[in-house]
Amino acid sequence: MTTTLDYKIDGDDFQYVHIRLAPREAVRAEPGAFLWMEQGVEMETSTGGGILAGLKRAIGGESFFVTTFTNQGGRDATVGFAAPYPGKIVPLELSRGPITCQRDAYLCSTTDAQISLAFSKRFGAGLFGGEGFILQRIVGVGTAFLHASGGLIQRELERGEELRVDTGCIVAFEEGVDYDIQMVRGVKSWLFGGEGMFYAVLRGPGRVWLQTLPFSRLAGRLMAASGGSSEQHLRGGNFLGGILQGE
Repeated sequence: MTTTLDYKIDGDDFQYVHIRLAPREAVRAEPGAFLWMEQGVEMETSTGGGILAGLKRAIGGESFFVTTFTNQGGRDATVGFAAPYPGKIVPLELSRGPITCQRDAYLCSTTDAQISLAFSKRFGAGLFGGEGFILQRIVGVGTAFLHASGGLIQRELERGEELRVDTGCIVAFEEGVDYDIQMVRGVKSWLFGGEGMFYAVLRGPGRVWLQTLPFSRLAGRLMAASGGSSEQHLRGGNFLGGILQGE
């Protein structure tokens, strides 16, 4: 049975989602996403399904604990969540099927959504994928909210249709989408092109969600502006460092 969630997403570059909870209704969120809760809503932090569930999330890049917000009052009440950096919030109905996403994309969801590990089908995709060998798989019948850094792009890929993407720009994709990593052709392209040695290949059918400004790219620019190691040094002067960082 599908869980229907009453929610609204507000904001422009700094979006937040506020969810209206009926009495005894609950949602689950990543620690640090909490923004506000109205009278009647109570929060409880737990592993969300035992130690094993907490370990799976921790290995996948999320917190060992999750926080559940339950409306213990006698009337509807709202709770709000926001991501820690600029971007867009993506609502996904899990009744369409499982979603595979990057490790830090999860924001909050209905309590029936389960987060587990999603190992890449090919070793090369995990070793050079930029987001690491481990991805997250979200399964359920309710609603999950992911966060994309920068602008959000949604593409619907037909069967056999391919899209080559910068690895850090992938937010999520549906289970029917095949994910692989390929090397950029031409020595000069990956040595001096500034885009790294590898890109991701997404092959339909299914929907994919992309982000225009991966947080790692933004952090690199901020470090360069503050006098730290610049992204250009990694990509141009020290391409080995870029490889090791998944660029």
